[in-house]
Amino acid sequence: MNTIISRRIGTAIASVFIFGLSFCFQNVVISGTLPSHNYHIIKKIPLDGEGGWDYLTLDSAARRLYITRSTRVTVLNVDTGLVVGEIPHTAGVHGVAIAPELSRGFISNGKAATATVFNLKTLQVIGEVKTGSNPDAIVYDPLSQKVFTFNGLSNSATVFDAKTTKVLGTIGLGGKPEFAAADGLGQIFVNLEDKSEVVAINTSNLKVKGHWALKPCSQPTGIAIDRQHRRLFIGCGNQLMSVVDANTGSIKATLPIGKRTDAIAYDPVTRLAFSSNGEGSLTVVHEDSADKFSIVNNVVTQPGARTMALDLKTHKLYLDTAKFQATSTAVSGQVRSRPTIIPGTFVILVLARTAAT
Repeated sequence: MNTIISRRIGTAIASVFIFGLSFCFQNVVISGTLPSHNYHIIKKIPLDGEGGWDYLTLDSAARRLYITRSTRVTVLNVDTGLVVGEIPHTAGVHGVAIAPELSRGFISNGKAATATVFNLKTLQVIGEVKTGSNPDAIVYDPLSQKVFTFNGLSNSATVFDAKTTKVLGTIGLGGKPEFAAADGLGQIFVNLEDKSEVVAINTSNLKVKGHWALKPCSQPTGIAIDRQHRRLFIGCGNQLMSVVDANTGSIKATLPIGKRTDAIAYDPVTRLAFSSNGEGSLTVVHEDSADKFSIVNNVVTQPGARTMALDLKTHKLYLDTAKFQATSTAVSGQVRSRPTIIPGTFVILVLARTAAT
């Protein structure tokens, strides 16, 4: 009798739990591991040099990975695994944007409050542009041929012409910007970390089109876009991914992800979205339709691997991290602390899909 009661109670609890998941994560299917979508580490590329890191940018056509390293940008050939060059004097570097049709690249230098302009072929510096305070994310809009730096301490975006490097204006954002994504049709979407919002910007007139609340997502960081279906994938500090309609700002789904995400990527061919998580995991999500999503897998990576780039040619993922000491040191001006990096342990992780069966 007690066994029967226990089973009934257990069944009831399970039913409540499943109902709760369905309520919290509408339009989400927990599908389990699909072999053809199961990513795993296939290679580790150790790189010399000290310092931290931030965003990764991959030029799939040129086969180059741009790795931001505190005071410089290291450029890696992803086919050979060899370093092909370095762009120095980028104090507090955060990100790299590329304009292949102009053969130009752009680097956001957080400590210098500048953007470096360089030649994509030679890696030689062409010039610098003054920005707002602590430029973080940097995005090139191919339609308007403008570059946007999102300034973390100024709560603004600096906009300049990619050809002439002339500053065209400053856009007030009303909050601290994190990462951004362009839709190629004249809009850029940027997360506001402290407001838990995404801001839509018109790249033609440099006006804010709207502020969209991301609740229940909080502290949004990485963002990627499915341009065909007009969906934004946004990683949040409270272990959620929000899928947002890029036309209306409505939330289409909310999915559970790993801890300490910092980058999101989307592959339009496989229709997979990825969240790289600092806990040492990669959450893989499949877009079944524009309004239905399946959690495919949570892949073990390495602690600290929270930034990521996607190779659209091979569908491989590139993450960077290092090994850390057990003790932490405070980050100046911030409450949080970061673990101390062990010198000589910086590495690029290369992940690929398991062959379909």
